Amino acid sequence: MNVKGTVFITGKTAIITVFGEERWNSFMAKLAEKDNFFSKMIMSVTPIPVEKFILFLDEMCTEFFNNDRMTYLTFGKQAAQFALSPEGPYKSYLLTKDIKQYVESVLPKLWSTYFDEGKPTTLFENNVAHLKVTGLQIKHLYFEYLIMGFFQKAIKMFGKKSVAKKVRSISSGDDDIYFQYELKDS
Repeated sequence: MNVKGTVFITGKTAIITVFGEERWNSFMAKLAEKDNFFSKMIMSVTPIPVEKFILFLDEMCTEFFNNDRMTYLTFGKQAAQFALSPEGPYKSYLLTKDIKQYVESVLPKLWSTYFDEGKPTTLFENNVAHLKVTGLQIKHLYFEYLIMGFFQKAIKMFGKKSVAKKVRSISSGDDDIYFQYELKDS
């Protein structure tokens, strides 16, 4: 499984904004010493093997966030903000005006813009957005929180607040990821 470089660029932008370019460059130099993959330029279209991407995220959590893995939730929200903002590469995904169409048609497209493995299935019923992802071979907490945060922020950027609930998770031993987002009044 590969992660598209867009997620890396999002992380880089967020870290530089908060901590500065010098600290980012120092972090990347240390990361490149651990894995030569990170000594190369990573662009938005660069396929990053998921194991290397998880190394990047884990090291970033350690370096900048006191090893707090719940930071993955924040990473997900920041990635959605970057991608769907008026300046973002996927801003056109917010042109849909119907929440059911947004959940069932647009949100699965967001998955495939970032990952080349896993099958997302979405459903909107009874004011709840359901997201299931099957076919993932890697089990890591990253998927639990980054994905949860990304989709929650994507729903918020559509104009709806939601409460996210993890129903099933691969890091807990399930064969899939299943989140529910109960929509609240905006």
